[in-house]
Amino acid sequence: MITTPITAELIHGAIELEATPRGIRPHRLPRAIRERDADQQLSLMEAQPSGVRLEMVTAARSITVEMHATRVAYRGVDRMRGAVDVVVDGVDHGSHVLAHGDRVELDMQTGESTFVAGDTDRIVIDGLPAGEKSIEVWLPHNEAVELVSLHSDLPVGPDDRRRPVWVHHGSSISQGSNSTSPTRTWPAVAARRAGVGLHNLGFGGSALVDPFMARVIRDTPADLISLKLGINVVNHDAMRLRSFVPAVHGFLDTIRDGHPTTPILLVSPIFCGIHEDTPGPGAIDPTSLGTGGMRFVAAGRPGDTGQGRLTLQVIRTALAGVVEARSDDSNLSYLDGLALYGETDARAHPLPDSLHPDTATHELIGERFAAAALVIPGDDSRREPSRARHPLGRLQRHHAAC
Repeated sequence: MITTPITAELIHGAIELEATPRGIRPHRLPRAIRERDADQQLSLMEAQPSGVRLEMVTAARSITVEMHATRVAYRGVDRMRGAVDVVVDGVDHGSHVLAHGDRVELDMQTGESTFVAGDTDRIVIDGLPAGEKSIEVWLPHNEAVELVSLHSDLPVGPDDRRRPVWVHHGSSISQGSNSTSPTRTWPAVAARRAGVGLHNLGFGGSALVDPFMARVIRDTPADLISLKLGINVVNHDAMRLRSFVPAVHGFLDTIRDGHPTTPILLVSPIFCGIHEDTPGPGAIDPTSLGTGGMRFVAAGRPGDTGQGRLTLQVIRTALAGVVEARSDDSNLSYLDGLALYGETDARAHPLPDSLHPDTATHELIGERFAAAALVIPGDDSRREPSRARHPLGRLQRHHAAC
């Protein structure tokens, strides 16, 4: 077997690579942000490589990737393990659920944590077709990993295809919470449908219109940018309307410093019944602890929008107003999140924990997003991703709808 060093040329969707005693840890935020601005929650989420993948070209028939995972577990709650998805020439070639790795176990009632060390996973990718092909190895969206080694029976090299880069920022829903594997998170579904290269800056519990996040997006190469804002601001009870609207304007101003003409799509929250008319903060339903699952509730008072308190309904109106107020920016558009997942969808596909979509719903949202925002009528990008035309070309300044 041939051993190939895992270098930046092979890794897509990460901002920085950290050398560790075991190998390489992909990060989705730069070190300066991790050390100065990130709290514990964001630190955990940015190390989970949602959207990060190895992309290579090879004639190999067998490839082995060794990786060491670190996951967070909650005592009394069943959480699905991370998975590694393999895509060959755009076609799914299997999903490998992680079996080993380290575990940090948290007790939600006492706050205590326990560290349990584990072994390294060996992901064996067999049965590859003969001849040269493009291979993508999508890393887990919900567990941190260190890439230890890459082995193959024939040489592998970086995939140099140039695809439009889509930078997306959002919450745990955008990171992929409750999806069973990395290519089935809604941003991955949308990116693959449209043939664009995903750079996912979705961070669980951390889409809070932070100035440092705007600077990260400002400094990240992008052909298009989408910002899905609102749900974390509500369930953290982080702002009032008076501060939220200027914060979004400032967020956009900072991004424009680095991307003066890049198309930006401002996306409001999908339907979430607990917060539609009820402000935060959000909380874990204590009756769900010890049942093997976890549900969320809103701790505010229904209908209480006095003194600028935020609900999802208020957020949607505010974000639409932000775009209207910036009518001089012809490359800024608004997408109502209810077009991706609305009240009718919630009856047919309820959120299992009252906050996050399941895998089937992630796929529904991803397909709708691609159709509304990424795929141009008559474009051949679904058949030949490398020939995808300019994304976001369909969007008009008025609200997009599916």
